[in-house]
Amino acid sequence: MERWSGRVALVTGASAGIGAAICRFLVDKGMKVVGAAREEERIQALADELADKPGSLTAIKCDITKDSDVLGLFASIKEKFGGVDVCINNAGMSHNHSLLEGTPEEWREMLDVNVVGLCLCTREAVASMRENNVDDGQIIHISSIMGHQVMSYSTLHFYSATKFAVRALTEGLRQELRGLKSHIRVTAISPGVVKTEFLSRMMKDKEKAQGVFTNKKCLQAEDIVSTVVHVLSTPPHVEIGDIIVLPTE
Repeated sequence: MERWSGRVALVTGASAGIGAAICRFLVDKGMKVVGAAREEERIQALADELADKPGSLTAIKCDITKDSDVLGLFASIKEKFGGVDVCINNAGMSHNHSLLEGTPEEWREMLDVNVVGLCLCTREAVASMRENNVDDGQIIHISSIMGHQVMSYSTLHFYSATKFAVRALTEGLRQELRGLKSHIRVTAISPGVVKTEFLSRMMKDKEKAQGVFTNKKCLQAEDIVSTVVHVLSTPPHVEIGDIIVLPTE
């Protein structure tokens, strides 16, 4: 991780769960981290907590579903830091309805966050890297095991479709970067169930979500941080396409 010290990382969905845990680790390792989310105050509270660490955390309010917010986010990063070296697309969400019960509004929101927002952040991150001749940059998509298989949980079928899209986008970007003879790397990390706020937000029921976590030993946010560290720690000539991380149980 030493080569990333002093460099700039963007983490979306940074206010809680996996995103907040990634921010915490990267700041501890000396990176200048920009945390983006709708709940800016939660990121700022984390930034205040990490004020004495080797790196820094800058909180920026950003609704990933709004193109203007995303473009403004990258303009702010350029003005303050010059550009990005690492982009971690962690923002993601789901509604708790099956395909037969869902609404177009819910589907569009999931697509805007999980697919379109991810693509726009990636496009802008790569443009920033190329403008600044960052040829060892890293893009990481926090995806899901549901991007590899359609499971029997009907309320997650549309979410699964968005993560299948992320899987295709990861490979498509890798091919485009290779065509440009760029050494910017792109990786997807596909976890199983992680104990975060994701399920309680989806179900709108903290108690029900807690039941999922107590039924078996699930992954923790720190487990996904360890996987991010593995990706960032590989030599520049090594590109990891996708990592599946599952609870043992």
